[in-house]
Amino acid sequence: MPWSWYRPRTCIARREARFGYLFISPWIIGFLLFVIGPLLASIWLSFTDYELFTPPVGIGFRNYQELLFKDPLYPLSLFNTVYYVIFAVPLGLIVSLLLALLVNQKVKGITVYRTIYYLPSVTSGVAISLLWLWLFNPQLGLINYILGKVGISGPGWLVEPKWAKPALIIMSLWGTGGAMVIFLAGLQGVPTHLYEASELDGANWWQKFRHVTLPMISPVILFNLIMGLIGSFQVFTQAFVMTQGGPSNATLFYVLYLFRNAFLLLRMGYAAAMAWILFLIVLVLTLFQLKFSSKWVYYETKLEGR
Repeated sequence: MPWSWYRPRTCIARREARFGYLFISPWIIGFLLFVIGPLLASIWLSFTDYELFTPPVGIGFRNYQELLFKDPLYPLSLFNTVYYVIFAVPLGLIVSLLLALLVNQKVKGITVYRTIYYLPSVTSGVAISLLWLWLFNPQLGLINYILGKVGISGPGWLVEPKWAKPALIIMSLWGTGGAMVIFLAGLQGVPTHLYEASELDGANWWQKFRHVTLPMISPVILFNLIMGLIGSFQVFTQAFVMTQGGPSNATLFYVLYLFRNAFLLLRMGYAAAMAWILFLIVLVLTLFQLKFSSKWVYYETKLEGR
């Protein structure tokens, strides 16, 4: 066909492309200035001695060497964070899934219950921390008061090292409303004919849940698992407001220790190195989950060979 037939279409496509890039240019400029720029700067700063008010001085891998081999608080902060992740993430998944199953029922006023369960997840973290600070009070707190009514002597939740991390793990369940909403969307996307077919085969409620519900919402479980893992590794507000890392550094989490180095000790280069190690840890764990998700995550399109 003649070249003149293609030329008008090419000119129109180029003009549309130019206008498209023009319209998204504010986002591109903002992304380059406020995301890529600081990202590249933090990589460079992690190899420097930078105390905010003095020019950065290159020191090679000294920050990483000090973190991994010389700083006694660094492995402690990493241990505290991993401890929190190991317990908070599975518990959060279980509770949010149970709540989603609960609010997925067709009863009168169910939208009100969904809103009530979701509200804590959008409440200010500082306000929630102050509320739980009162609840965990050993003498005046509501939790120990209720335990005392049933004959149990409540522990010193935030004043004893062995109870401080479990207290924050229990508190983390307060914000499972976000994951609950995602689970609810997944549950409502399960085809009803699968439940009908399983009932015809004589399946009870547990068999339907195990062999129909869980496989069908497994992609949602994977999503919440990854997001929960990333969020738990960045736990900060609760410890900063409620314990400041105490007692005896029992709640000195990774990001809280990073904050101390960056904004209290003004060791910006050291803190940048901590941030990049955290990024690598989360990246490796996320890739590990994605790699092995094919063994337990059900995708309908893959099963149909598409």
